[in-house]
Amino acid sequence: MKFMPQWRIRKPADDAETVYISEKYGVRSLHIGSDTIQSSMRLSRPYDLELAYTRSMMAFLLFRPQPRNVLMIGLGGGSVAKFIHHHMDGVKVHVVEINPEVISIARHCFKMPPDDEHLTVSVGDGAEYVMRADVAADIEMIDGYDGEAQAEALSEGDFYEACRERLDRDGIMVANLWSGDRQFTEALSRIRGAFPAGCLTLPAEKPGNVIALAFRDRPRNADWKELEVRASALTLRYGLEFGRFVEGLRKANRHDAAGLLW
Repeated sequence: MKFMPQWRIRKPADDAETVYISEKYGVRSLHIGSDTIQSSMRLSRPYDLELAYTRSMMAFLLFRPQPRNVLMIGLGGGSVAKFIHHHMDGVKVHVVEINPEVISIARHCFKMPPDDEHLTVSVGDGAEYVMRADVAADIEMIDGYDGEAQAEALSEGDFYEACRERLDRDGIMVANLWSGDRQFTEALSRIRGAFPAGCLTLPAEKPGNVIALAFRDRPRNADWKELEVRASALTLRYGLEFGRFVEGLRKANRHDAAGLLW
């Protein structure tokens, strides 16, 4: 599908709301307000996860291999939503995206499928949405950035506490953080404060992105042997580097010879 002209033109750099796309070496990328890449899709493999941080966000499967309901705050190009919808039969995904132009570009330029019984995308404020008492999910995936930093409303303590309250038993919140963000340390501290049962960090393969895995309840399957067996099975099923995720968790978090420490 050809680009619509207004989506190829770079608008003034000081406009943090500008949404535009670029394409290089067979990879199409989404930008919001800056040259920072928010999402990418390899044209020959549109349902794969091109960026390392999106693959790392799937590390939640090591602890919750069969989720039923996934809530995503922030759509971007729709990489993770597409991956789950395409590869994980029966899982319901609801995405809340604040910018309708982002949704339109994801549909037209990044092969984001239309809504169906397992996928819905709605326009809304994700920070407000998780405050609703009728919201519930097994997995919450938080990835909301403008051109410079994580959206402020998605890094507040009240927001993270609401995320914990909306999780079902053994639920996990997965948050994409940027280590160069001036609010990184504070945001991670707020996540840990809101999730006393435990929070793990996983640096993505490409330096910069750090994935936080925050648990509503203390995981019962955090010993190395079990994680390595599960990683092998998940790699065969999804083609992602789950073995590297286990090693990344080992390097970045407290542990002993048996497993992760909480």
